[in-house]
Amino acid sequence: MHRYDSLLPSPAAAAAVVNGQAGHLAPVSGNGGGAGDAAGGSSMDVPRIGQGRKRRNRRILWIALALLAVGAVTFALARLQPAAPGVERANVWIDTVKRGPLMRQVRGLGALVPEEIRWIAARTEGRVDRIVIWPGTAVTPDSVLLVLSNPELEQSALDADAAVTGAQAKLVNLKAQLESQALERQAALAKAQGDRDTALAQVEVNERLNKDGLIAPLELKKSRIAAKVLADSFEIEKQRVDFVRQSIAPQLAVAENDYNLAKAQAALRHSQLDALQVRAGMNGVLQQVPVEVGQRVTAGTNLARVADPTRLKAQIKIAETQAKDIQPGQTASIDTRNGVVTGQVARIDPAVTQGTVLVDVTFAPDATLPRGARPDLSVEGTIELERLADVLYVGRPAFGQEESIVGLFKISPDGKEATRVRVRLGRGSVSAIEVKDGLQAGDRVILSDTTAFDAHERVRLQ
Repeated sequence: MHRYDSLLPSPAAAAAVVNGQAGHLAPVSGNGGGAGDAAGGSSMDVPRIGQGRKRRNRRILWIALALLAVGAVTFALARLQPAAPGVERANVWIDTVKRGPLMRQVRGLGALVPEEIRWIAARTEGRVDRIVIWPGTAVTPDSVLLVLSNPELEQSALDADAAVTGAQAKLVNLKAQLESQALERQAALAKAQGDRDTALAQVEVNERLNKDGLIAPLELKKSRIAAKVLADSFEIEKQRVDFVRQSIAPQLAVAENDYNLAKAQAALRHSQLDALQVRAGMNGVLQQVPVEVGQRVTAGTNLARVADPTRLKAQIKIAETQAKDIQPGQTASIDTRNGVVTGQVARIDPAVTQGTVLVDVTFAPDATLPRGARPDLSVEGTIELERLADVLYVGRPAFGQEESIVGLFKISPDGKEATRVRVRLGRGSVSAIEVKDGLQAGDRVILSDTTAFDAHERVRLQ
């Protein structure tokens, strides 16, 4: 028991532990507690007063320093800009801002079309019996393209011929009747004239006889009355002859008009009958035959299209936003993929169709078109608007419109990153556009579509 008792702390040490000062006591000596106690406690350490407060102060200091460090790091991180996204240099279009002359142009796609086109329409209803010439064949004005049939029209032509014959017969008969009436009136006039002259001669005889007392005065008076009656009859017959002669022309005119009308109707029917053989009507090339054999067509239906392939013009479709400065007479270059030919703007369509304006470009009469130029050939046209002498310009951005403000990424001098800048654009051309503000000559900018980086002000070039 004495060996274990020597390992226990003394009552004073236990009290120190109870008071919270056990940590400051020196370890108990292994020489035996009894001997130490007997010596008056000289083997125990002296407790250090105030060490707990110092540890608390040190803890508070370290915590304050830690909070200060966290705050400084948070502030520094808040001041940092977000990481710029990277973009492959080979995947973007980079151009350099230049100063100098600029040719303003607009460009569009189109096709060659004949200047003279004739659509041949059916003049009457009919059925397509035969297609004589197929598209692509050269034709003359008398070339028969199609043959139609119409039995009703053939019968109408026969009826019209019969009507002409009838009207002609009526006219001949009327002429005979009128001539007969004129001759009858003329004969009556001659008889009336003879009777009048006889009566006048009788009056002269009676007057001589009356002077000699050979006839009674009553007989003389009767002869004079008879002469007057016959003279009046002669005048009436003269009026009848004049009336007959004057009425001949109107009656013949009516009959002749009926005859001419019948002839015109017959000519129309025969013309329609002849039109069943559809002819080209001009020198050129047959382009289209939009009907089939056996098809029933009505009057006015387009049966064929003929064009002159030697006189072509270009019809170019220009975007409506770029067509405002186009004027007739401006120079245009037409690329036929087999050569370029120069022309002039001849007409500008006043209406917008599907976002484009149709522009006609004609060529000089002595202009030689490249080989292979033919109607409906796809071409590309470039129209020169004006020449700017000295302007600041750059390649046209993907979404840069004339007279607008856009955001472009300007490349830094070291070429490692690009920063968004506001650029005010001016007049534009096909592949270049004027820079009014925001860039200087020699600046390099990204012209590609950068909508994927709208949320960023900087990008890194890789």
